[in-house]
Amino acid sequence: MLILGLESSCDETAAALVTGDRQVLAHRLAGQEAAHRPYGGVVPEIAARAHVEALEPLIEAALADAGVSLDRVDAIAATAGPGLIGGVMVGLVTGKALAHAVGKPLIAVNHLEGHALSPRLADADLAFPYLLLLVSGGHCQLLLVEGVGRYRRLATTIDDAAGEAFDKTAKLLGLGFPGGPAVERAAALGDPRAVPLPRPLLGSGEPHFSFAGLKSAVARAVGQYRAEDIAASFQQAVVDCLIDRTRRALDRADGATALVVAGGVAANAAVRGALEALAADNGLRFVAPPLWLCTDNAAMIGWAGAERFVAGLSDPLDVPARARWPLDPSAEAVRGAGVKA
Repeated sequence: MLILGLESSCDETAAALVTGDRQVLAHRLAGQEAAHRPYGGVVPEIAARAHVEALEPLIEAALADAGVSLDRVDAIAATAGPGLIGGVMVGLVTGKALAHAVGKPLIAVNHLEGHALSPRLADADLAFPYLLLLVSGGHCQLLLVEGVGRYRRLATTIDDAAGEAFDKTAKLLGLGFPGGPAVERAAALGDPRAVPLPRPLLGSGEPHFSFAGLKSAVARAVGQYRAEDIAASFQQAVVDCLIDRTRRALDRADGATALVVAGGVAANAAVRGALEALAADNGLRFVAPPLWLCTDNAAMIGWAGAERFVAGLSDPLDVPARARWPLDPSAEAVRGAGVKA
């Protein structure tokens, strides 16, 4: 089985060829950091135009790397949301055109499902169900992954995601873009106990996350403390919140075979280390994808497509692009910005 995966939901354009036995035959990716750096964040219109320019050459290069022609693939998987709608449309329309041209099935992949299943691409022994902390630039959720297409949301953010807080902190401290790696580098030079920052919802009975107050506290600390100390204290506060909420979710993750982390913030070493210790304390395996699979990529979309293809799932060519697309539509709405769920 050979799946062509396409990703264009934010500021990474990517194409990959993934097999059903977990081989990534080719992966090509074009970033847009230079285009967005002057603005300190992703500009949707700039991102969409860059996807238009980059995607076709990336697909051709990936096919050449794998030594296959398009008619050799069994299905074409493209991100159909959630994400910046202009970018999502570029990848999905391209996937539809290719599927129609060669008469292959189209698989519209939820970007979050790509992250949720990416650990199974790297670890063949990871079995359902598992507790997943999905922590990325736009999302922060705890999910019980029960199977392909079967996700039970246990917690989500009521305002900002952890990744958004990292990006905002980097901007406030003048550390550059992208924010997550910049804050992590600065934090390595600082004291995590130097700046008194809040831990929103820490120890509360509410299952969800909140990072807006932490972000505001960082803004107030700027100019009063060293940037490196603010970065280190901020990173520690995020870690403390993630661990506290994940520990609480473990009580409701009946039958979980492992504690798993995925998404861009999963590349942070402090976050990984703390989660690994939490898993060990609870007698669970800890599974995290390699760093390149944590950030947005097409291999995870191809793999999610492969998992769905095996399950007999495909989509019509009129499937819509979606700016928002919850993995668990039946989850109870939360106060605050629960639309991110």
